[in-house]
Amino acid sequence: MADEQTGASGEVETGTVEIEASDAGGRLDRALANRLGVSRARVRHLLEVGRVSEAGRALALADKSRSVAAGEIYRIDGALQAESETPTPRPDLDLAVVAEGEGWLCVDKPAGVGVHPLRPDQQDTVLNAVVARHPEIVGVGEAGLRSGVVHRLDVGTSGALLFATDEASWKRLRGAFSAHRLDKRYHSIVAGRFEEARRVDLPLEITRHQPAHVEVREGGRATRERVTPLRVFEDSTLVEVKLETGFLHQIRATLAHLGHPVVGDTDYGGPDGPRPLLHAKRLAFEEIFVDTDAPADFESAIADRAGDED
Repeated sequence: MADEQTGASGEVETGTVEIEASDAGGRLDRALANRLGVSRARVRHLLEVGRVSEAGRALALADKSRSVAAGEIYRIDGALQAESETPTPRPDLDLAVVAEGEGWLCVDKPAGVGVHPLRPDQQDTVLNAVVARHPEIVGVGEAGLRSGVVHRLDVGTSGALLFATDEASWKRLRGAFSAHRLDKRYHSIVAGRFEEARRVDLPLEITRHQPAHVEVREGGRATRERVTPLRVFEDSTLVEVKLETGFLHQIRATLAHLGHPVVGDTDYGGPDGPRPLLHAKRLAFEEIFVDTDAPADFESAIADRAGDED
């Protein structure tokens, strides 16, 4: 059975699930989804952010496929439904809005800052700052802690990040991303001398979820991009990557596979740097045209290499 406690707002604060004989021997994510009446994707998210525990031990995403036994009791902390969670407004956080229009805004995301909260108690993301200025964004799109998020950037990536503040704009912009109709360009400093522009078509697959890792694998999702060298240094290159598809860690994984990992991206074999030197430079679609300047750490890395330029 599943028991719940509710707070003053009516949102589920905690829940406990006892595994019944009908679910015994099955996967944990399936059993919890059945008992709680939520999707397996939602259960996997709750596992990923450490909100599922058993016998006092927090579980992780890797536990999603563990076999469950009758009588086991699992505790779920926080709201069961993603739509019940609301990002906390943080008007004190900086927010660099570089362009806005009817139903949308584009911000210049700093490196090291997450796009949206993963848990209700996380309050230091870009979305927390956006909600403080645009409360109408709550409930838009995927809603909950992802309200208004049109696309995502890795925590270590800086640059152009788009939000929608009404449902019609979210559907329009999400449709454009899904159909690959935007002009999306990134700048990166990569290891080695990347001396000729080339098109890159590689199949990618997520090989680990926590933390995420992606590799080129036969049968994986087809990805496409165009890589152009802008400045070639002695042992590194400033490149522009024009994405034609969007996949988790696409630029990082494909460039590493080509032998040119992003400087600072040690997860993919890159040389040391202040952070993965990847910047979302341009977003263009219909009335939207954003071209952001690289941040100080990125420009400093270029300046340090300028004397070695061919």
